[in-house]
Amino acid sequence: MEQSSIKPTFQLLKYTFVVVPIVAGLDKFTNLLTNWEQYLNPNLISALPFSAAVFMKISGVIEIIAGIIVLKKTTLGGYIVAAWLTVIALTLLGSLSYMDVAVRDLVMAIAAFSMAKLSSVKR
Repeated sequence: MEQSSIKPTFQLLKYTFVVVPIVAGLDKFTNLLTNWEQYLNPNLISALPFSAAVFMKISGVIEIIAGIIVLKKTTLGGYIVAAWLTVIALTLLGSLSYMDVAVRDLVMAIAAFSMAKLSSVKR
């Protein structure tokens, strides 16, 4: 692949992983896109020292921060987003629910990891 074709691909991935985590994180406070609590593993909910709603707000803050890190420090942010999405997918797989979302999150984690790797390539 030519160096000149890497830059637009990298930029598309970068801004996707800036915008999507921030939007999803903000939506944890409003539930306009979906009711995020439905995706929580029931075993996790029962182990929490606080409500599922509070957990989702904490998750939202983490996602917003991750999106900002991708913008400022793309390599680090990419690894953080990839890890976060993998953890989410594993909790969904562990509950044997929303398997389609789990697979989608694993694919997104691979894309975030790939973006992190591309960020170290001279563009």
